[in-house]
Amino acid sequence: MLRPRIDVVLLTMNDRPEEETAAQATLLAQTGVDLRICVVGNGCTPEIVPAGALTVTLEENLGIPGGRNAGARALAEAGRAGEYLFFLDNDATFPTDDVLARLVTAAEHHPEAGYVQPRLTGPDDTTTPRRWVPRLRTSDPGRPGTITTMTEGVVLIRRAAFDAAGGWADPFFLFHEGLDLAQRIWARGATGWYAAGIRMHHPLTSPTRHALFHRLAARNRVWVAYRNLPAPLIPPYLVLWMTATAIRAVRAGGARESLRGFREGWAGRHEQDRQPMSWRTVLRLTAAGRPPII
Repeated sequence: MLRPRIDVVLLTMNDRPEEETAAQATLLAQTGVDLRICVVGNGCTPEIVPAGALTVTLEENLGIPGGRNAGARALAEAGRAGEYLFFLDNDATFPTDDVLARLVTAAEHHPEAGYVQPRLTGPDDTTTPRRWVPRLRTSDPGRPGTITTMTEGVVLIRRAAFDAAGGWADPFFLFHEGLDLAQRIWARGATGWYAAGIRMHHPLTSPTRHALFHRLAARNRVWVAYRNLPAPLIPPYLVLWMTATAIRAVRAGGARESLRGFREGWAGRHEQDRQPMSWRTVLRLTAAGRPPII
């Protein structure tokens, strides 16, 4: 019996060698699947590369979506592409040797799903921040089900769904590229599945550690809306997110940079690849528990 073929893209800036070594070791230990690995140096030459892996050296940092797209293209150009793509953060680890095989099994049990998301936890195998639960109802991260967004750094995507959706949104650089890709996959008739019983580990970091967080998160929210929503839904979406951002800024700061990001996003919206989803997709997302204005 043929084993599932998975193409794995791992992005690096050579900035966390210990974590990356651990990530690759647990990746190479995966059983029951055939792997091809591409390590992408985002503005650098990769220094930690498994034997036999492809490498891509990007002369400049293209951001996370651009770097991952470069890896996916390199794997496709290297020969017969795998049925699945797996995108792996270079500080994420597989706690057991059957994670990828179990994710493929979940995908086979849910053929309607264009992507399958494991439950991401801290190294303690238990703690799951709310932002890592890819659905609105986050109180029980152990409950599986259909999802409408994704946690980008540990996700299995069918190659056909990824290519049909056009891959990651290069212009985003960082933040919300998973929401954008998920909506484009849904717009083409597929769904997403949260395989909550399958865990992966990641350091418990905060996105606000990035100096560009507030600006890019706000900018990309505008672009997600403009790229994917029917025109009548764009204003309520942006009003809701600007209100939520203002409330959060009272507690955590970042109001000025967020406002700058919203302005930047609005000014640059016409440079984005607008492919508004159908009203049928809006209804499907709503039925799945996430109206696309939320």
